[in-house]
Amino acid sequence: MSVNGAGDTRPVIQRNSLREQIAGALREEMMAGRLAAGRNFTVKEIAELYGVSATPAREALVDLGAQGLLRAEHHRGYTVPELCWSDFLEIFESRVLITDSFHRQFATGRAMPDVSRLSSLRRRADAAQRAARSGNLDVMVGCDRRFWQEVASLIGNRRIADYLDWLRVQSWMFAARYLREMPVLGGVCWDRQVELVDAIGAGDLQGAHRIICEYNLFTVRLLAGLAGEPLESVTVLGLLTESAGGGQAPAAPTPAPASAPAQAPTEAPEARPGRSARAGDDLGRELGRELGLGLGLVPQPRAVPPWKFGRRLP
Repeated sequence: MSVNGAGDTRPVIQRNSLREQIAGALREEMMAGRLAAGRNFTVKEIAELYGVSATPAREALVDLGAQGLLRAEHHRGYTVPELCWSDFLEIFESRVLITDSFHRQFATGRAMPDVSRLSSLRRRADAAQRAARSGNLDVMVGCDRRFWQEVASLIGNRRIADYLDWLRVQSWMFAARYLREMPVLGGVCWDRQVELVDAIGAGDLQGAHRIICEYNLFTVRLLAGLAGEPLESVTVLGLLTESAGGGQAPAAPTPAPASAPAQAPTEAPEARPGRSARAGDDLGRELGRELGLGLGLVPQPRAVPPWKFGRRLP
């Protein structure tokens, strides 16, 4: 029987390799800040952490290095890059300019978003919104990334969608170190995903664009405050405030210092249910089980001890 013949009834075998699973696990470790910026490690340490041989661990690290998410250190293994504010500005401004360009195309009718996967997008939106309200960063990064991957797929350009995803991974790598210092995350991060999907489903492209601009304003205000940087350094700020209706987007909450006692957000219960840190962790674990988060053959550690890998490089 011919392998490629029309009468071949053998099933096509598709498998997610250990290489891909380890790369995915490490990517989410870095996005959530569990694998901290500035730490270096070897192939052997990663292989031992995930209980695999050196070959898939090495291949995964090479892949992440090729994507610019790890830095190879001669005779020192690999290091997680430490992204600074100027790095984040490039990431953020690239994302804003791309999404604004596609909105203009949609507005002129030269292209229209692909809404064939709207039901899947709604599920992702619900999961991302609940994760944001739970305040569990470990679950939040995965849900957020999957939601925006679905949003980007509406563009209908796989290369641009992949590029936007790459930018989002790095954005989380920058933000995670600040968010991990906060005593309570419930009520801090943006949680209007379902509202965005409702606008897309209703064909309100102008409203959807406004919500995305408000999301970007919320994000950059939050991170500028956490990083102690001026908003004036954001060159696309004027574009965002104009598109968001004159800058009327809700301001990001003022972060409490790490030493401050944990306080629940003061908002209407129907908008954002108040939860304790323990309740947020419970919801995060529930979401993880419900959504099948995790990588099957490769266990994803919930935390990597700071002493697990080598010293912090200058």
